[in-house]
Amino acid sequence: MSEAGVRRRTGGRSARVREAVLKATLQAVADHGSEAVSVGEIARQAEVHETSIYRRWPTKERLILDALLDYSEAQVPIPDTGSLRNDLAAFATDVVAYLDSPLGKTLVRLMAVAEDDDTLAAGRDQFWESRLESAGAMIERAKNRGEIPADLDAATALELVIAPLHFRSLLTRQPLDRHGIEQMLDVILPGLAG
Repeated sequence: MSEAGVRRRTGGRSARVREAVLKATLQAVADHGSEAVSVGEIARQAEVHETSIYRRWPTKERLILDALLDYSEAQVPIPDTGSLRNDLAAFATDVVAYLDSPLGKTLVRLMAVAEDDDTLAAGRDQFWESRLESAGAMIERAKNRGEIPADLDAATALELVIAPLHFRSLLTRQPLDRHGIEQMLDVILPGLAG
């Protein structure tokens, strides 16, 4: 057999299984809520064996978290409007819309559990690290445009924007519209500009 014939395809079966399982998990969470989801039902919907799921995700909670995190990255893209204010306003608007969705609410509750195991904690840490890194592009572009100081910590700046959104979603359950986002940015941006 030729070298090309032996070489594994990127994406192959493993990627198809992952995609099918995550899609089935999202559908199950949307239909039944995270508590009622069973790995057996997810396996049936994804047309895979339960063992295929447990090899990749040791717990149902980790599977649900991974599915929701993967979905959230697709639902909250990183804008590039040409100004920090507009980038942050668009980003915050997408975050608010996501947090108001059934799957977003489930993600927030899962990520805020008081006692979680090592795999949930690692998944949460990985998610925030990845999101802060990708969203940090907005801050880096603003630095390059001279809108904010070059030594501003991107993670801190983003936390100042994200925290009030999660506070409203998780704790006060108060809606936050575009006007509220603009008011929030009126307070935060002068501090970022130093």
